[in-house]
Amino acid sequence: MTDAPARPRTPGSESGAGGAGGSTAGTIDTPREETIAGSSTLETPADARSALRGGGSHRLGDLVFRSAATGAAGFITVVIAAIGLFLIWRAVPALRRNSVNFLFSSEWSTTDTAHMAFGVLDLLQLTILVSLFALVIAMPVALGIAIFLTSYAPKRIARPLAYMIDLLAAVPSVVYGLWGLLVFAPAIRPASVWLNEHLDWLFLFKTQPLTSVAGGGTVFTAGIVLAVMILPIITAVTREVFTQTPVMHIEAALALGATRWEVVRTTVIPFGKSGYVSGSMLGLGRALGETMALYLILRTSSAKFDWSLFDGGSTIASKIALGYAEFNSQIQAGAYIAAGLVLFVLTFAVNAAARAVIAGKRA
Repeated sequence: MTDAPARPRTPGSESGAGGAGGSTAGTIDTPREETIAGSSTLETPADARSALRGGGSHRLGDLVFRSAATGAAGFITVVIAAIGLFLIWRAVPALRRNSVNFLFSSEWSTTDTAHMAFGVLDLLQLTILVSLFALVIAMPVALGIAIFLTSYAPKRIARPLAYMIDLLAAVPSVVYGLWGLLVFAPAIRPASVWLNEHLDWLFLFKTQPLTSVAGGGTVFTAGIVLAVMILPIITAVTREVFTQTPVMHIEAALALGATRWEVVRTTVIPFGKSGYVSGSMLGLGRALGETMALYLILRTSSAKFDWSLFDGGSTIASKIALGYAEFNSQIQAGAYIAAGLVLFVLTFAVNAAARAVIAGKRA
């Protein structure tokens, strides 16, 4: 008898044989393993971004979109550089006529263009103090609101409340200024007087001779109003980041027996910390450049700034608004433009520092 012809082996039979013997399956699975191993080069977000920048697609739509995005980034860079160059160009003639140190003098006299003396020391210090004071108040409040809206509030309450907070950003600055001067300052006068009388040993709450906290035109009042103004920005950014917390992380914490607060503390806050910092820096940038509200609230003062919350004076932005009558002279206007240049650099430095902090946390 002749031997029966050998049956051809199909992929299915090889798979079955491999399941029994174990050798063939390894051969068949190898290409799949290589594919998976090859895809591991894009496991991290940085790898994905690098691959995206590298291109790989030459379709018309991709090329148009990439060119438009690159052009937009280049355009905004050129605009920022042009603003900086304009400020320098207009400030240099006034700085050449300045008879005092611009960065370390508190004097401001620009009426006589032949003998100008102007410095931004007090303006810069007051700008930093009122902005930081507002940030210290707004940050914990914004964090609490964001946690409540994302982790505690029912949906029927969370959405309307979020809309109401976002609407605060639509209120004009002049309205905040009038409210702070006419309504809020008289309301907090007892608290201001109490702090000044009982904590005047601390430099933040003491007053200079011949000054009073009764009028309300102080850094204390302006800082609280400014905190209300920047609250929607910080809250909105923080809330949006917290809502992106992976559901699996939350469910894993709950499965391990964590309470709701422990879930927030161990998963939500660590995940959204960089967004919280970003929102806070955006709020700080908003506070540094605020003009009309502080223009209306802060009383002018000739006394030297002493880092007290009950001082008056002007921020850089409100000083520029106060000096608008001198803008018909290019030399006098140049002094205020030089102050604006300092504010421009300060805001740029704050944003750069925020990006460095966020990059460090991601690393």
